[in-house]
Amino acid sequence: MTTIKTFVLVAGEASGDQLGGSLMRALKSSNPNAVFTGVGGPAMIAEGLQPWYDLERLSVNGFSEPLKRLPELISIFRGIKQRVLEQRSDCFIGIDFNFFNLLLEGTLKKAGIRTVHYVSPSVWAWRSGRIRRIKQNVDLMLTLYPFETQIYHDHGIPARFVGHPKARQIEVGAGQANQLRERQQRGIGREVLVIAVLPGSRGSEVKLSLPDFIGAMTRLVKKRPGTLFLIPAVNTNRKRQIEHILREHCGSLPVTVSEGDALDVMTAADGVLVNSGTATLEAMLLGKPMVMAYRLGWLTYQIVSRLVNIEYFALPNILAGKYLVPELLQDQANADNLVEALCEVLEPARQAVLTREFAAIHETLVGDLVADAVAPIEVLISSGDRIE
Repeated sequence: MTTIKTFVLVAGEASGDQLGGSLMRALKSSNPNAVFTGVGGPAMIAEGLQPWYDLERLSVNGFSEPLKRLPELISIFRGIKQRVLEQRSDCFIGIDFNFFNLLLEGTLKKAGIRTVHYVSPSVWAWRSGRIRRIKQNVDLMLTLYPFETQIYHDHGIPARFVGHPKARQIEVGAGQANQLRERQQRGIGREVLVIAVLPGSRGSEVKLSLPDFIGAMTRLVKKRPGTLFLIPAVNTNRKRQIEHILREHCGSLPVTVSEGDALDVMTAADGVLVNSGTATLEAMLLGKPMVMAYRLGWLTYQIVSRLVNIEYFALPNILAGKYLVPELLQDQANADNLVEALCEVLEPARQAVLTREFAAIHETLVGDLVADAVAPIEVLISSGDRIE
């Protein structure tokens, strides 16, 4: 008889949902009858996830927001733990959402459940004590970026670089090759300056970042009349929120808000104004000049600024190990600075440099999800052997 394996996956935000969907698809290549349960969004549900909770209930940001919703998060935490133990799942896979998932992984590992964490926390950016806790809680770490695995190996933690699904999904040069097609579908001429604006996937991010972005959009239109702006919202709730803020802060800006088509929007664009996170990676893979800007709540920023110890914040800069993309944080992320930085990266000479650099990084991020993620997970849950 064929044993049906059961996987519990928990994602806490839209980017984790996309990663979870890709991993589920890879797991099904060797486990076609596998059962997937847990927490995810549309991408994971489309791959067969039986959801226990709505993804939005876990989608929180910063330090203060989780505190406000602590009772609900504790209830969900206990509910997931109880269900995993009741069905004696073969494997628990926490996808990003690090504090919640790492804590959950620790309790489950003590109970004999195999635990995998997909997407390394930024242990290279935060206090080193976190990695000791990871060693206690995680049987296998799956990393998106090649430089991360050595950090875990140095601490005796099994880790595999699996590549980033977006690097496999997006072909090198696709952002330029498909630009005209995406513009034609939107009725936009090739000569029009188009800026994609991505203020974040969480409601708190949009609330903090979009007013700055709107100010930059207003100033850019004055400097370059005829500029068009495209804002792709991650879901219906974010779309409504973005449209509401636009109505409050601006009148006649040439802006179109759409839903769920960020890659297509960025493909059509000449440049990208983007919040920190996965969208910076997508813009890089599409070869698009970008400016990264990020705001946190005042209290959150005061805490984070004392804990983080890194030279760069934008993913392209971290991956390159040098300054490629302008990164504007907190008060630096004002409208005047954003416009100045956008104009700089849109200069032809700067664009050519960024295109070459981005393509070189792209090649290093492809990886092999089946060989480097599914295979060690199979070893972990089938034989019980420690992954080295």
